Amino acid sequence: MDVFLTTVGCRLNEAEIARWARDFHRAGHRVVPSIGQADVVVVNTCAVTGEAARKSRKLIGGLHRENPAARMVLTGCFAELEPGAAAALTGVDLVVGNRDKDRLVALVAESFAAPGMPVLATEPESVHAYRPAGRTRAFVKVQDGCKNRCTFCIVTVARGEERSRALAEIVDEIRSLVAAGYQEAVLTGVHLGGYGRDLGTSLRDLLAAVLAGTALPRLRLSSLEPWDIPADFWTLWRDPRLMPHLHLPLQSGSDSVLARMARRSSTQSFAALTEAARAAIPDLTLTTDLIVGFPGETTAEWAETLDYVQRIGFGHVHAFTYSPREGTRAARLPGQVPPAVKRARRRALHELAASMKQAHLARFVGHSRDVLWEGEDEPIAPAAGAPAWQRFTGYTDNYLRVETAVPAGVALANRITPARLGGVHGEHLRAEIAGHALSLSMSA
Repeated sequence: MDVFLTTVGCRLNEAEIARWARDFHRAGHRVVPSIGQADVVVVNTCAVTGEAARKSRKLIGGLHRENPAARMVLTGCFAELEPGAAAALTGVDLVVGNRDKDRLVALVAESFAAPGMPVLATEPESVHAYRPAGRTRAFVKVQDGCKNRCTFCIVTVARGEERSRALAEIVDEIRSLVAAGYQEAVLTGVHLGGYGRDLGTSLRDLLAAVLAGTALPRLRLSSLEPWDIPADFWTLWRDPRLMPHLHLPLQSGSDSVLARMARRSSTQSFAALTEAARAAIPDLTLTTDLIVGFPGETTAEWAETLDYVQRIGFGHVHAFTYSPREGTRAARLPGQVPPAVKRARRRALHELAASMKQAHLARFVGHSRDVLWEGEDEPIAPAAGAPAWQRFTGYTDNYLRVETAVPAGVALANRITPARLGGVHGEHLRAEIAGHALSLSMSA
């Protein structure tokens, strides 16, 4: 089969489709880059908000119109929460719930593979993982489900109870990713900090095992709840392969709002956590999530959030405007904030977040940091008749997006090189690699 994979939503969804891509490849099927080439389309949907569910439905309809002959498979949180509605969408042939995701490749093959499949010759699974062209970073799902009961979140219903993958299995997968040429792996899960509780181990144990048992150049964590971190956690960053970047969801800077959200942290504990992390991890980039306009959020509570966020300081803020999600406790809370007020508060937060990001980027101007280069953009011609150049983008170890230019033919994709960080340009930094110092201002 020729299979096209796509997703709406979180890093965990991305990790799942990346693993399915490798599994389809190992099973002898071809993973194709465009919908028009596909016999089968797999869509990993999202329903964390009503808007995410709407985007999932819109994507499905668009894909069917582009290739009405392809068989359509839906999975993910929208398919789990609304299986009847998912199955009724035009063009949908198979719905796979979240609890059957580990069997998705086999279920698709059983349903749609022609007799005699697979047709591709593949190396044994233990030799290496499949790495699509241009991919430098692998997302590795280490657990699923969540036992927290945040009042705004539908994911607990959609994903179920916590379930962790075996530690040795994850280490083996990362070894295969290294053999396939990946330079970085990002560990992800619905409740990453809960990894291992059902197995008698922990996220700290997993990180230590990956660092000790693989030659992976760069290891990164996805979103980590602030109450999941043990006191000795920061000692792991003595290994420079663990990247100095943490995404710690705050959600609100007001303790009264945090209580209504049923968050298990306070502004005091969050501040203490970030202080300890910054003391232990030099040049740490700290990013977060914030919800704007949570039910009952007063003008005073919103002012507390803005003040608190500014005092903590973040390299990036993901801002989400609250919308009621059927099936959550927050949807039944009194004091739903008017849309116009939510829009105004989001604008204020966006302005503050942009200012903090600019300040964070500016801190590193003139520094040299290692960058994983992700791929080339369009060619650049500095002047008429001059040699051709090409633009690359990538991320520093502490997750700053950078851009550089090198002569055409210089291979940077999927390489880690030191780069000197120059000026701030929008939401990224310009960078120079030793021996290649083209100014990008002419191509801005």
